[in-house]
Amino acid sequence: MLSSRPIHLLALLATLLAGGAGLATAKEGIEIPPPAMDGAAAMAQTETAILAGGCFWGVQGVFQHVKGVTNAVSGYAGGEAGTANYGMVGSDTTGHAESVKITFDPAQISYGRILQIYFSVAHDPTQLNRQGPDKGTQYRSAIFPVSNEQAKVAKAYIAQLDQTKLFEKPIVTTIEPDRAFYPAEDYHQDYLTLNPTSLYIIYNDLPKVENLKQLFPALYRDDPVLVSEAGMSN
Repeated sequence: MLSSRPIHLLALLATLLAGGAGLATAKEGIEIPPPAMDGAAAMAQTETAILAGGCFWGVQGVFQHVKGVTNAVSGYAGGEAGTANYGMVGSDTTGHAESVKITFDPAQISYGRILQIYFSVAHDPTQLNRQGPDKGTQYRSAIFPVSNEQAKVAKAYIAQLDQTKLFEKPIVTTIEPDRAFYPAEDYHQDYLTLNPTSLYIIYNDLPKVENLKQLFPALYRDDPVLVSEAGMSN
């Protein structure tokens, strides 16, 4: 299945030949405090969060192992509907970022805790327009809030984390409200689970799931919630 995304494979091989520079962050999680400001208790049974942090395979894979998450769909956000496909997004001209729409039960996990996992283990928020071996604005670190409340929580949390100096560099995550989400092609869904022997997944993404297990044991679930079971619409 890796041949379906030759850009990722070539980027990984080039990085390995260069001595592996830029890949170390994929294996490291960072322990960070929860947000001081979190969302208000929700009355709804479900909420959604839309996050971008490099290749959506890994971000999706991480959140599929989080308790309280009922679905995590890989897709695109930041651009127009007509360009929301892998071929065009890969051109780095559409404004889209590879993103994941996370549906979760706010009675089990808050939006703030979702962001804590996002910043801690799902990606490196200090890398500008790249993530590991993948380069381009489509791999940027971005939060697409679906409400003013989410935008406030995200902005406050970024400021809080920058003040802690726990990251070696400033956080470059952008907050981009009022952006639609478009699901990615079927072959991108559940990719980490379906391709555990992929070189890209082994090197870049499985360590993130292990970091989730180590840093957030109370929130970790062994059996991932899969799109093929939950459905695209959730």
